[in-house]
Amino acid sequence: MGNNTFFIILAGYILIISIVAIIATISDKSKAKKGQWRTPEATLLIISALGGSVAMLLTMKKIRHKTKHKKFMIGIPAIIIVQMLVIALLVFKFVVLAQNQ
Repeated sequence: MGNNTFFIILAGYILIISIVAIIATISDKSKAKKGQWRTPEATLLIISALGGSVAMLLTMKKIRHKTKHKKFMIGIPAIIIVQMLVIALLVFKFVVLAQNQ
């Protein structure tokens, strides 16, 4: 698999998981207002950890959902930092090291 293919697949994955994160966050907020069964917090954090962290954090702030929960307002930015480090390592591996070969 070439570098371009890898990054296209990664971008597609991030797009899809971001859409899932947005839908899950908005759905949970809507259900909270209606007093219905809600998405477990662990599920929201897993979606965030799987790559939807930026979209989820922005959505939470935009719709004012779970913004008083430290678990989310500290946890999701921490997840974003870890994800940025992983992406930096992937870029280093697939771009920098590939150029040296």
